[in-house]
Amino acid sequence: MYENFYAVIMAGGSGTRLWPLSRKDRPKQLLALGGDQTLFQQAVDRLAGLFPEERILIVTVADQMALLKEQCPDIPAENYIIEPLPRGTASVVGLAALAIQSRDPQGTMAILTADHLMRQADHLRQLLKAAYEVAQQGTLVTLGITPTFPATGYGYIEQGNELGTYQGLKAFQVRAFKEKPELALAEKWVANGRHVWNSGMFIWQVPAILAEFERQMPDLYAKLKKIEGAWQNEQPKGMIEAVWPTIQPQTIDYGIMEHAKKVAVIPSLDLGWSDVGSWESLFDALDPDESGNIVLRGKPVTFDTSGTLICGDTQDRLIVTVGVQDLIIVESGNAILVCDRKQAQRVREVVNYLKQDGREDYL
Repeated sequence: MYENFYAVIMAGGSGTRLWPLSRKDRPKQLLALGGDQTLFQQAVDRLAGLFPEERILIVTVADQMALLKEQCPDIPAENYIIEPLPRGTASVVGLAALAIQSRDPQGTMAILTADHLMRQADHLRQLLKAAYEVAQQGTLVTLGITPTFPATGYGYIEQGNELGTYQGLKAFQVRAFKEKPELALAEKWVANGRHVWNSGMFIWQVPAILAEFERQMPDLYAKLKKIEGAWQNEQPKGMIEAVWPTIQPQTIDYGIMEHAKKVAVIPSLDLGWSDVGSWESLFDALDPDESGNIVLRGKPVTFDTSGTLICGDTQDRLIVTVGVQDLIIVESGNAILVCDRKQAQRVREVVNYLKQDGREDYL
């Protein structure tokens, strides 16, 4: 039933909010968080049984391709799509749609992420199967994360009328995509039960998404058509490199989803999802010890320490904490981060400062 179903994993991000563990040569998706496997390896493995390796495509940048191939060698080399420079997720989706169209003009594609945690792989596959069925009606489908708290760091999706039950899961019309809210509004949305977090995962038929590109983003669509012509002649690389710098950066959410004609959302039940958007987010994504501490790496010695995340550079590096609480302590390479948990989102400011100060050796 799913022979024309393709997975597209977006794996080109940098994850600056997890500095100093995440660096230019070791982006977030190449980190092992909450296990021995990297986030990218987890993203591939949880597709097992639904997508064989030949139907998993990876969109990344050139300087990450070798590292990704090393981690998941069973994915064919021709399944890697290289984005010459960042131009937003809309162009990434368009490029992946062309790649799938060249193999299967009526294919259905799932847009997935390489840098999120999802503990319940079985439930993800259930969601993807349900979304596949809804997408066969020409509908653009997004997966929603049922909120566990009134988050202010995520976008939300408001559910409309129920469309039916698929694979035991309910699908709803999308009434609206909403920006990250203030706390009071987030509390209201979570309480009314009609809102879910926007996961950034999408499922649709290739003809359906290309039709929306043509309708809503005609300039990008015209440039994709140029690339398509080169693809048919089996010479897409040169055309991509020529066209890509002329593309206006845009996300798939703003460019397509907010004004698409037929959009549905399938809320998750218990996916164990986290976008790992900051050091603080790991306290929700991973299981702390009895004192609320998380040790990512190393064997620290803690006295009267609570609510603290510790990550040492090596197993034999001794990190000792005495009488502290609610800290982020990360030693990695040539840098050490000590941060109040409540200030974890400001790590991006540190990265920006280092860039502006020309201290590239620390990035």
